[in-house]
Amino acid sequence: MFLQIFDAFKPRLHDSNSKVNQAALEALHGMVPLLKDHLSPVINMLIPAIVDNNLNSKNPGIYAAATNVVQALCQHLDTSLLLQPLCTKAQFLSGKAKQDLTEKLA
Repeated sequence: MFLQIFDAFKPRLHDSNSKVNQAALEALHGMVPLLKDHLSPVINMLIPAIVDNNLNSKNPGIYAAATNVVQALCQHLDTSLLLQPLCTKAQFLSGKAKQDLTEKLA
């Protein structure tokens, strides 16, 4: 059931409508502290959905929301769950997103 919910939620993190995209990121930011390590089964699906496009977004609201989600993940999840997916994404990103993830990993 948990996986099905996030399978349906994930496309909203890539939505072409910026308001939907931003609202999804903000909702996820609120969910992270509540779900904490229960997110472990979906973290490999969520990290790319959060990072791809959103951390390099020219829309300041989307960028801020994505940054807040990454920060919340780092605060509330076991860092060993985040290390591999964040390293993988940092390798293939460019620009501000690469800089932001590299700082988080450091």
